Amino acid sequence: MKISIVTAVFNRADTIVDALASVQAQSYRPVEHVIQDGQSTDGTLTLIQERATDRTQLCSEPDDGIYDAINKGIKRASGDVIGLMHSDDFFAHDRVLEHIADIFKNGEIDGVYGDLDYVSAENTRKVIRHWRSGPYNRVRLKWGWMPPHPTLYLRRQVFERWGLYDSGFQIYADYEAILRFLVKGEIRLSYIPEVLVKMRVGGESNRSIPRIIQKSREDYLAIRRYGVGGLGTLAAKNFSKLGQFLPLK
Repeated sequence: MKISIVTAVFNRADTIVDALASVQAQSYRPVEHVIQDGQSTDGTLTLIQERATDRTQLCSEPDDGIYDAINKGIKRASGDVIGLMHSDDFFAHDRVLEHIADIFKNGEIDGVYGDLDYVSAENTRKVIRHWRSGPYNRVRLKWGWMPPHPTLYLRRQVFERWGLYDSGFQIYADYEAILRFLVKGEIRLSYIPEVLVKMRVGGESNRSIPRIIQKSREDYLAIRRYGVGGLGTLAAKNFSKLGQFLPLK
């Protein structure tokens, strides 16, 4: 089973090397790294080219934002399973894809996800937030539940049948897509109860108050589009994040 990892990147010379090394260090070998660069100007492209292997599929061209770039990458991917590696992220250990591939041996499973740690951008050994998602249950959608998107791997048939990311969502198309896959597609998920990905804090959706407001608007639109709740769901989705800052027991 071949796994395609899609990375959309633009001007991330300070972090892209870690993402590349993380993918290349994985023990599972049937992997292609599909990199969609938005014509970076800070040296990112050179760093990628210098570290490319025979499993690197690089394309550098203009795009209309991160989700348009991700969609371009998914269209180029040839794997049986597709996941994302954001340019600021890296795998928690070198056997993550091996564990994911083992789960997909069950032909009834459509998607696999796990847990995520938010780490300091200055010191990636320092964990800021712990996102422990837990097993999926349809009822949890009403309370704003979603799996950590960077840990989610899906069979390519999920995208072929239920579509790619809606680039009309500027910040949170991943939430809309996940609800679409779960509610309309009724896909079957399997949960790996361990940290699979580490993400540097300071994501695109939380850079400013206007973007936080825009994110909430997009969340609410997705919630209403798929009938999983209302304002209470939006509130629960945001408040549930507070527990991620507490120390683990």
